[in-house]
Amino acid sequence: MLRFLTAGESHGKGLVVVVEGLPAGLPVTAEQVEAELARRRLGYGRGPRMRFERDEVTLLGGVRHGRTLGSPVAIEIANTEWPKWAEEMSPAPGRSARPLTAPRPGHADLAGMQKYGFSDARDVLERASARETAARVAAGSLAKALVAEIGIAVVSHVVAIGAARVDRALRPEPEDLARIDASPVRCVDPVAAEQMVAEVKAAAKAGDSLGGMAEVLAHGVPVGLGSHVHYDRKLDGLLAQAVMSIQAVKAVEIGDAIAVSGRRGSEAHDAIYYDPATGEYLRRTDRAGGIEGGISTGGLVWLRAAMKPLATLNRPVLETVDTASKEPAISFKERTDVTAVPAMGVVAESMVALVLASEALRKFGGDSVAEFVRNRGGYLEAMHETPSEDLGAAPARA
Repeated sequence: MLRFLTAGESHGKGLVVVVEGLPAGLPVTAEQVEAELARRRLGYGRGPRMRFERDEVTLLGGVRHGRTLGSPVAIEIANTEWPKWAEEMSPAPGRSARPLTAPRPGHADLAGMQKYGFSDARDVLERASARETAARVAAGSLAKALVAEIGIAVVSHVVAIGAARVDRALRPEPEDLARIDASPVRCVDPVAAEQMVAEVKAAAKAGDSLGGMAEVLAHGVPVGLGSHVHYDRKLDGLLAQAVMSIQAVKAVEIGDAIAVSGRRGSEAHDAIYYDPATGEYLRRTDRAGGIEGGISTGGLVWLRAAMKPLATLNRPVLETVDTASKEPAISFKERTDVTAVPAMGVVAESMVALVLASEALRKFGGDSVAEFVRNRGGYLEAMHETPSEDLGAAPARA
């Protein structure tokens, strides 16, 4: 299994992520991680901070001469703006000269203040900020590299911003990723992309924010990841939890779940057929998102993540209460984006890759990348050699 833990605050000295469970021999460089972090900064509608952030990466441990050692990998992402925040975010004893007491509706501010007994919303917002996702993307870059060793490629694209939508029939392939990233809103459809940019411009002019949806597709996922035997082993449940944990994501749809919920069963499921040429069982459609009973089917795994509009607005209109005076107030403003849906898609890619990497390691095991790849090959070879036998049955006695 793969595990990771992030630490750090939005305006702190830096973020740190520790990834445990990677096999030895995986090629890793700081430049590879930085390239993924640069993708997270993409997207029309991002705020000024994206022009200041540089995401300086240091590999602190677990990598030697460009390859993992099988020990935990530790990555630091330095905050290039730290000198501006050194006093406000100092870990030394003291108090803030500018406490934030007008919590934003839709953010973790007030609930966090109540839960932990804080009088300053900054004690909550610094960790609740989506800046934390930079550490997730760093971890995800390692997961993507690992699953690529067994032929899995994870791609995301934006399918909605505000009222602008992409035709559901459009389905990008891994080779389309560079073209998607070149789009100002990471949208595969140029016409829809123009409409999304117009939506963002209109919201920016009004000092407002926009939500939307991103779709994540995992190509090359083998049959057998996840399990039906426990609630916390189901692949769709693991993916939904991982993606739902992204800041401002409020819904996750696996496959065509919403559409098929209004259909009859005869029109909702993926018919199965057998291909004698390859020895594989295949589906004629992919409405289930490549997962049945919590187990990957060997088809395309895909899901959609819905992000709400950001809680910080450039126009001060959201009503709140000042927690110090208990008087009505307008919520405070931090530097913000008009929309972060394009970036959310990149973060969702990372979360999907981390889940798939963890489940692939659970399924195939291996202390080295070579052993991991060999085990996966042996599993698929055995499956194709005996397509109609009970592979879980005990051998017959003589």
